[in-house]
Amino acid sequence: MKSRGNLVRLKQFQVNEKRRQLAQLDLMIAEFERMANELDAQILAEEKKSGIVDVNHFAYPTFAKAARLRRDNLKNSQTDLADQRTTAQALLREAEAELSKAQALETRDGKVREAEPHARSAMIG
Repeated sequence: MKSRGNLVRLKQFQVNEKRRQLAQLDLMIAEFERMANELDAQILAEEKKSGIVDVNHFAYPTFAKAARLRRDNLKNSQTDLADQRTTAQALLREAEAELSKAQALETRDGKVREAEPHARSAMIG
């Protein structure tokens, strides 16, 4: 039953990989949030400096427009990553369930192997 042990190790590796991917997505989402907040601060500073807060005003600062565009792109990417995170969570739960099944099979096989010598000796005796 060596193959069960290999199966458990494979499933454990898959679970660990899914957890790593989930953690990486969390880091990226947090980093995008931090970057967007920095851009918001820069936009506010630029608007305060120019005294113009209306994006449609002809003299609205070009830097603020560009920063708004970057911030909006980051927010869109953050939303996409959040969707990927939801999918990754579902895949992690699935991998954890498969690992539990493999561990249960390995445990069951171990109990069967332990019981076999006792059953044979009872038959012989």
